[in-house]
Amino acid sequence: MFAREFRLLLFRNSPTSSAGYATATVPFWLAMFLVAGFAVSGFAQDRTQYIQENYEKAEYKIPMRDGILLHTTVYRPKDRSQSYPFLLNRTPYSCRPYGDEMARSIGPSAYLERDGFIFVKQDVRGRWNSEGSYDNMRPHVPHSEGISESSDTWDTIEWLLANVECHSGKVGISGISYPGFYSAAALPEHHPALVASSPQAPIADFFFDDFHHQGAYTLMYWTATGTFGYQHNGPTTENWGPTLSPRPSGNAYDFYLNLGPLKNSRQYYGEDCFFWKQLSSHPNYDEFWRRRSILPHLQNPETPIKTNVMVVGGWFDAEDLYGPLQIYQSIERHHPQTFNCLVMGPWGHGQWASAAPNTQVGNLDFGVGISDYYQREVELPFFRHYLKGVEQTAAFEALVFDTGRREWKTFEQWPPQTAVPNGLYLGEQKSLSIDAVPQTPNSKADFFEFTSDPARPVPYRKMSDVQIRFTPREYMTDDQRFASEDPDVLVFQSDVLTTDVTLVGPLFANLNVSTDQTDADWIVKLIDVYPTETPNQATTPPDITLSGYQQMVRSEVFRGRFRNSYSQPEPFVPNQVTPVRVPLQDVFHTFKKGHRIMIHVQSTWFPLIDRNPQKYVDNIFEADASDFIKATHRVYHGGEHQSWIEGLRLP
Repeated sequence: MFAREFRLLLFRNSPTSSAGYATATVPFWLAMFLVAGFAVSGFAQDRTQYIQENYEKAEYKIPMRDGILLHTTVYRPKDRSQSYPFLLNRTPYSCRPYGDEMARSIGPSAYLERDGFIFVKQDVRGRWNSEGSYDNMRPHVPHSEGISESSDTWDTIEWLLANVECHSGKVGISGISYPGFYSAAALPEHHPALVASSPQAPIADFFFDDFHHQGAYTLMYWTATGTFGYQHNGPTTENWGPTLSPRPSGNAYDFYLNLGPLKNSRQYYGEDCFFWKQLSSHPNYDEFWRRRSILPHLQNPETPIKTNVMVVGGWFDAEDLYGPLQIYQSIERHHPQTFNCLVMGPWGHGQWASAAPNTQVGNLDFGVGISDYYQREVELPFFRHYLKGVEQTAAFEALVFDTGRREWKTFEQWPPQTAVPNGLYLGEQKSLSIDAVPQTPNSKADFFEFTSDPARPVPYRKMSDVQIRFTPREYMTDDQRFASEDPDVLVFQSDVLTTDVTLVGPLFANLNVSTDQTDADWIVKLIDVYPTETPNQATTPPDITLSGYQQMVRSEVFRGRFRNSYSQPEPFVPNQVTPVRVPLQDVFHTFKKGHRIMIHVQSTWFPLIDRNPQKYVDNIFEADASDFIKATHRVYHGGEHQSWIEGLRLP
């Protein structure tokens, strides 16, 4: 009873109001801390025991329309006095444990498990204990023309409704990362019983997310490629993919530099890694990648989406930031009749599902109870409302976290309707001016010059932190002072701010550049420079100093050959001034009074992103060592060649 009374109190003071909890009073923070503590002690510690005492498990082989059988595990409440909705999770990562053993967690959160749902987990086709062949981001086709993730979801729902007892007839689907993609892929031509979907950190298009960034290969995903690259020989409960031999370890900078050109990867992957073959043989945005994008199918008015949707993502998600933003916008623009909301918090990849009381991303702590708040006051009410007809629906279109002020805000649309144009202009003496409208052009264009050497690429983290990772995550809030000191990085900085500046929504870097070679990458980073009097937090790592910290707020790479077309790349004309527009994705960050705004421009970001040879070749995956050459790049400012960061700000 006490916890329920607290919950109702928090809901009234939650981000369904305009303030957001981080600006609330101390007693509310105390309440947040206490409830977060209850969640950890009351739910997380006995979560496994609760599942064992209140749920029973059954395993099925569900037939798809083409005869393929998909392994499906169903956890159903033992209490048969009422009916329950289904909550489905489809995954390529295995729905272990198989057999009689119960899973330690069965739902997105302990709150949902306590509330009572029929939780369903399924191995997608070609993975683990399911039959069939696996396909990364399997292309959607109309149900009448073949199989897809949408048709597999439809067939699964149809079978569950006909064969599992004590259900209410309503189905929801949820998942993080690849399961987030499957939650989005279920929406085109969705089953009428599917009334709620929550794609969380979903992949939307493999050429812009995850294994690529704006067409540049994410080299630090190199060790993860095999996870999605081998076909199994049939249903299995054991790991089947080969491991890299020898297994790379230690300093990633040295390993990937010694690896040399990407074509040397074949010695590690062998001939059976179909995903590496796909990556290396499709360097451009051709039909192979276009067919795997889910976005066009979420934009098709001929297949209206009637499912209620809540898209969830993290501002510091190094893997899938593009996906949630683009999926939300696709549904919002093309299916205005659909309830569709966006939740973006101060999280890394999937961090909102954590039971940890603090939300820590890399070196920075964004507060107590943030993930618990989301699970309890956002995710739980969403599924309770649409699947059970109880709880109030979300009173927001966009629930977003200001990563500078460290507080939640709600808006009626994203980006907010009240936002106004804003520009950050690169200027003389590497200055950065802030203005809402373009400045009067200078009479003379000028440039800053730097060297880009593939034999000495700029590291994406300070060298001691560049370690082998399955996927890198922590760098998203890293201190950039190590890069500011690198001669191959251009650094532009504003004066000390005399008032808060809140950037909101999509950002684009409009650069005017030239190179003395025929190809180049362009990396742009938006950085919050802390005042020198900034104290450390209680959770700040011992080797970190927040005084003068240069927090990376947003960053992105753009492969210059794609400046006019992702499908038809073209070389640069040496020494010719050329416009390049770098999409930096969305942001919601307040640069506080007393801080500075900084912009980095560079051409290597290693080994996060593969090296551009800088000599134009048709396929960088097939480049020879001799193709990698040093280049001199220029970034222009002033006059007709002004370079600037285009975005929006809150007035």
